[in-house]
Amino acid sequence: MAFSSLLTSSLRPALAALRWAAPSQRRGLSTPRASEPSLNLGGIFPPLATPFSPTQEVDYAQLEGNLRRYASIPFRGLVVLGSNGEYPYLAPRERVEVVSCVRRALPRDRLLLAGSGCESTQATIELTVSMAEAGADVALVVTPCYYRGSMTTAALVHHYTEVGDASPIPVVLYSVPANTGLDLPTEAVITLAQHPNIIGIKDSGGDITRMGLMVHKTRQEDFQVLAGSASFLLASYAVGASGGVCALANVLGDPLCQLDHLCRKGQWQEARDLQHRLIEPNMAVTRRFGVPGLKKAMEWFGYYGGPCRAPLAPLSPAQVEELRSTFSANGWL
Repeated sequence: MAFSSLLTSSLRPALAALRWAAPSQRRGLSTPRASEPSLNLGGIFPPLATPFSPTQEVDYAQLEGNLRRYASIPFRGLVVLGSNGEYPYLAPRERVEVVSCVRRALPRDRLLLAGSGCESTQATIELTVSMAEAGADVALVVTPCYYRGSMTTAALVHHYTEVGDASPIPVVLYSVPANTGLDLPTEAVITLAQHPNIIGIKDSGGDITRMGLMVHKTRQEDFQVLAGSASFLLASYAVGASGGVCALANVLGDPLCQLDHLCRKGQWQEARDLQHRLIEPNMAVTRRFGVPGLKKAMEWFGYYGGPCRAPLAPLSPAQVEELRSTFSANGWL
């Protein structure tokens, strides 16, 4: 019997217990789904930055400090070990410890999504099980990409099906082509949406047409689409996305939750005005300056950013000034 089948037979009973229904939240402008999702992902999730000490060790005290500050912001939950958490630079042991630390500090009514994607299917399954044991509610599984030329639709469907079968917690697909060079094919997403344990996708590509099509084609499934960036959050809601996993939420969590609220209330003019003010700061802490820029901006808003792990380098003084000017020009500093 395959490793994934063994895990499935022993762990699948836990699925029902871990999938609770969150309070209903109104969807966007797309065709309504046939029923409410079993685990509602509607809302804003910050993909947490991992704090490091000056010697580049994980600083759990600073992590806990940031979590205390985030507790007053109405996030739907938190994402740990995404791209902004410097996931590739953490050892497996550190990854599990970070999830355990966040789970202890996080109220049970807030979801914890944990990155568990590895290059091999077997390693992904093993880490996903570890994340569940550490307290994660949902596994966020990035596309394997090292052999991207061989990552066909069939190969990716097989990979995610095996992970979905074996995972004791629901799985969210994660497509981030800017980092992986691989866009999870729409056909694969539509197929995988039919899996009972694959409940959504975080799509960071920014193709609104693609996102709308995924919402439309999966509307009869227990499947939700999450925007992977604050720059196109409003547009994503307009085509039916459920929520957003936005790096900028580490810095401007309240405004992003306000944007979420305005979209759900149909206050599109106010939402558009707020969205416009968020685009440039978001581009600065993602595409322009990346994680070092995000961590620097966090310090201006009362959070601990600290250093990145090498080889990610700190910003130059000129870059810091440009970053600060971007936030100031849009009224945030």
